[in-house]
Amino acid sequence: MTDHATTPDPAVAPAAKEKVDTSVPASARIWNYWLGGKDNYPVDEAAGDAYAGAFPGIVTIARSSRAYLRRSIRHLVEVEGVRQFLDVGTGLPTADNTHQVAQRSAPEARIVYVDNDPMVLAHARALLYSSPEGATAYVDASLYEPERILEAASRTLDLSRPTALILSGILGHVSEYEEARDIVRRLLAGLPSGSYLNINEGSRGTDPDYERAQDAYNETGAVPYFLRPIDQITGYFDGLDLLPPGVVSVPLWHPDDTTTGEPKPIGQHGGVGRKP
Repeated sequence: MTDHATTPDPAVAPAAKEKVDTSVPASARIWNYWLGGKDNYPVDEAAGDAYAGAFPGIVTIARSSRAYLRRSIRHLVEVEGVRQFLDVGTGLPTADNTHQVAQRSAPEARIVYVDNDPMVLAHARALLYSSPEGATAYVDASLYEPERILEAASRTLDLSRPTALILSGILGHVSEYEEARDIVRRLLAGLPSGSYLNINEGSRGTDPDYERAQDAYNETGAVPYFLRPIDQITGYFDGLDLLPPGVVSVPLWHPDDTTTGEPKPIGQHGGVGRKP
């Protein structure tokens, strides 16, 4: 693979000059820590260790979410024929980022990442490392600006062609459920028929220990993340055709041959839907 990257457009990168705040933990950096990444600070490690002390299963949830993302992207490329991806709220790069998984099967795939964390921007070059046949780009924008995201993404993606919208662990940061649904609707409105929505989010109704730990974390003053009932996660797919097996706990979504033992449900649910 060669560096087939484009520099983030300063017109859509207002956070580029923001200083990374290392005095408070950040969810993207804590998640990176749980995944075994190195892009975090002592404050993030302390918060991650405290959370894991109260609920050790959080590391399994983080890694299961990443494994689901890998399987679902591979399915979209190899089975559904998708060649364009819009990954909103991508977080910090670790192993098997969206473009790496997609371009492994289809080197011509094109990927746009969206985030507004200044530390993610600082690592944009790693995210932009593409195959020569394809392309990647990074857009510094807020989840709350769907139309701006779509306009910026259109500089790299042909939004008249089917595109997979990826929202992985980001909608729980939107406190009001109806606002989160509206964001999803507005993003999908800019994508054509035959596009896909790929979501996985922390859920309620499967693991009470996880729910207690997350509720306690939300009271610490850190940026909160709200677990939602499974029917609300399913509600994000209203108007779409859900691919089998529907919205399920992520280990149960097309487990692959590398899965050891019988997959067990966890408090993280996901699914993929097709826009008619």
